[in-house]
Amino acid sequence: MKRILFALVIMILGVSAVSAHDTYSRDASVLPAAAQSFISKNFKAKVNLVKIDSKTFGGREYDVILTDGTEVSFDKSGNWEEIEVGNGRSVPDAVVPELTRRFVKANHKGTRIVSIERERHGYSIELSNGIDFKTDRNGEFKRYDD
Repeated sequence: MKRILFALVIMILGVSAVSAHDTYSRDASVLPAAAQSFISKNFKAKVNLVKIDSKTFGGREYDVILTDGTEVSFDKSGNWEEIEVGNGRSVPDAVVPELTRRFVKANHKGTRIVSIERERHGYSIELSNGIDFKTDRNGEFKRYDD
């Protein structure tokens, strides 16, 4: 009986995993309205590619690449989760908490914020000189990251 139940669970998980797949689009209209608004408000570059990651048990996540190479990840509701820029650019100031901007300006002059990720208890920040650090939800410095 245990073998049959185990086999049934394995089959269900297998079918679920197969049903999850990624799709791609070059059309920004596939994004939730909040994501479309966020991009147009904070970036000059246009959407180049959207990867829609369909989750096994429902829901979606969106990974967007802009024409300038910036990458932005969004949750199913269109809230940004991570932003990575390159080629001498910085994460837009409007996205970075004020306390974080002040910390970088005071302690890491001449650097830019090249990556920001929302985490459960704050943010993970990467600077152009390779230094990573964590902040709380308000953007106040907590610790340097390894």
